[in-house]
Amino acid sequence: MVDPVSVALKFGFLAVLYLFLLWISRNALKDLRSTSVSTAAPYAPPPADATGIHSASTQGRSSDAEADPRLVVERAPGHVPGMEYEVGEGAVMGRGDQAEIRLEDPFASSRHARLVRQGAVIVIEDLGSTNGTYLNEELLSGPQPLHPGDRVRIGDSEFTYLDR
Repeated sequence: MVDPVSVALKFGFLAVLYLFLLWISRNALKDLRSTSVSTAAPYAPPPADATGIHSASTQGRSSDAEADPRLVVERAPGHVPGMEYEVGEGAVMGRGDQAEIRLEDPFASSRHARLVRQGAVIVIEDLGSTNGTYLNEELLSGPQPLHPGDRVRIGDSEFTYLDR
């Protein structure tokens, strides 16, 4: 005779297993769609008023050409602490082949976050990543300007922003 409780437990386990597989496939498809959509059209920077940043102070600096924005690796899988990435006019951070700042972090999406120059300011924005981007330990909810000393964290990877 078959015990009804054990049968119910078996079906419950199967239901949880199928829900887990559905969740994994949904996240994988979401990541693939965001990659294919972003490669279909070339990147165009958002208008200057898109983030609410209309002007930036350039005290102590005679021109934008002197700005040398960089991200310094504090800790990141596959990177040496102290390694520097030049941001220049902008960069994409992520695991994918199109990322200028390549992360070997399992918690990073293929196109995780974008850095964009807007005048004399570098702005960071999350590109709809699954696990989010943190600026000074706060989850980004929209584009934010970077200031010297700001800490950017994606998964287990952490960077410090410098503007020399």
